Amino acid sequence: QVQLVESGGGLAQAGGSLRLSCAASGLTFSNYVMGWFRQAPGKEREFVAGISRSGGTTRYADSVKGRFTISRDNAKMTIYLQMDSLKPEDTAVYYCAAAPILIITVVVEQYRVWGQGTQVTVSS
Repeated sequence: QVQLVESGGGLAQAGGSLRLSCAASGLTFSNYVMGWFRQAPGKEREFVAGISRSGGTTRYADSVKGRFTISRDNAKMTIYLQMDSLKPEDTAVYYCAAAPILIITVVVEQYRVWGQGTQVTVSS
């Protein structure tokens, strides 16, 4: 079946780094725009970063621009989120998602496949 599985979350100190991975199965990976979202307690799920089907185009939320880097390896059917200069406000559950569209979108509803999420906690 179609599945996205995140890994790499955990605890980091402010200023530190973490790398998230998301492995896909059961879908034609290169036909999907991929994205990372996050949800903090009591808040709505928000777009963090997105990457085009080929990996040639990326898009970031202003809050993470210059600190986070999204990438993908279509041969491995995996996307990554390198998170540097972490801040306590980055604490959230991080989700990867897949959208069968041509252009990167920040709209949650356009992403049709979701992972189970991985917790990222940044201490001050």
